[in-house]
Amino acid sequence: MYLPVRVTAGAVAVALLLAGCSTEKPGTASPAPTQPMSSGAAANPDVPKVTTPLDVSKYTAKPCDIVPAPTLSALQFTEPGDTQLQDDGIGAVGPGCSWKISGAGVSMQVIIGTGNRDRGLGGLAGLYTAHEDGQFPFLEKAPDVEGYPAIYIDKRDRRPQGNCSLDIGVADDLAVGVYSGGYEGQQDSCAAAGQVAAAVITTLKGA
Repeated sequence: MYLPVRVTAGAVAVALLLAGCSTEKPGTASPAPTQPMSSGAAANPDVPKVTTPLDVSKYTAKPCDIVPAPTLSALQFTEPGDTQLQDDGIGAVGPGCSWKISGAGVSMQVIIGTGNRDRGLGGLAGLYTAHEDGQFPFLEKAPDVEGYPAIYIDKRDRRPQGNCSLDIGVADDLAVGVYSGGYEGQQDSCAAAGQVAAAVITTLKGA
């Protein structure tokens, strides 16, 4: 699977939500399933609801614009982001943008999960279902982001190694993923992801 910069396991794991039990060879984009996953998560009382859905349509064609430049600069991401639209690589999950700090091995990625939504796999409910189905063994509730529910989710908990995978529910059927990689540890990686996530929600509230 191709991404313009090194990505965290969380970003790849979100792609697996679409790929399911694919038999594709590693390094090739896997087809998305045509049927929704099991509906158990939709009725799962543990799945937080989104009371005020946010509209992401303004940013699906230009996903890099969803994070304000001052937020990125404060985190030392000074180079332009690399856009991945929905028909590119693992972009079937939805459009995204990746940033990196050259020479530091540090990366940040945001994915707007419209592809998952359109296939009936979207929102935190879809991620809870993927957790219950064993695709993501690690899932933990995260603090709300600007009033919106969030979870940490990954193939395993890689936060102590400096990789933080944070998904925020912006509608009951739509999540935005923020993935930081290459940081010193859990505090640094999740603090950076949290800053970007908060900026994304603030941007969407003003869209």
